[in-house]
Amino acid sequence: MKPIDRKAHWEHLYQSRDADKMSWFQPAPARSLELIAQCHLAPEETIIDVGGGASRLVDHLIEAGYRSITVLDIAGAALDLARARLGDRASQVDWLEADATDFQLPHQVHLWHDRAVFHFLIQAEERHRYLANVKKTLLPGGHLIIAAFAPEGPKQCSGLDIVQYDSRKISAELGHAFKLQQTRQETHQTPDGTEQQFNYFLLRFTPAL
Repeated sequence: MKPIDRKAHWEHLYQSRDADKMSWFQPAPARSLELIAQCHLAPEETIIDVGGGASRLVDHLIEAGYRSITVLDIAGAALDLARARLGDRASQVDWLEADATDFQLPHQVHLWHDRAVFHFLIQAEERHRYLANVKKTLLPGGHLIIAAFAPEGPKQCSGLDIVQYDSRKISAELGHAFKLQQTRQETHQTPDGTEQQFNYFLLRFTPAL
């Protein structure tokens, strides 16, 4: 089977559909904001939203006073939508069109947030590269928030296969350098009214000295 061109897939979706009609859409990302607040970040501390694309999370982070935000997405079309929505406020954000498994920032971050990417990495080699990038990008003692479809959730999203995670599986996948601090559940209602089960994981990056 020919590998899916993930970038082409997402570019096409964002060019052919309204973002607020996509299954992942949330007008207010309450669970993410709740867990981010528990990280007790100072306004100047650094955040990256991986797969953030056209998500509304960045709007809320700006409103909360965070001043060092990077939004990464593989689809330039998704970033264009977010920039257009934010207008003048878009200049307060660093925008990065890149693959989450293969990018480099000029600085490390205090928080890596991902509600969009990790569960799409169905190959072990992809997850290995993603995790290596997290370890390179995240400051020791920093926080990792990953939201993924729960075992009770769907097995596909936006035409792609996904991997489902519970607390045990995410801890085994990420390894001992990440200490699971909290797991929260969410029943996400898609724009068409379908319910999807998510798990949110808050972890602390504690690499061996």
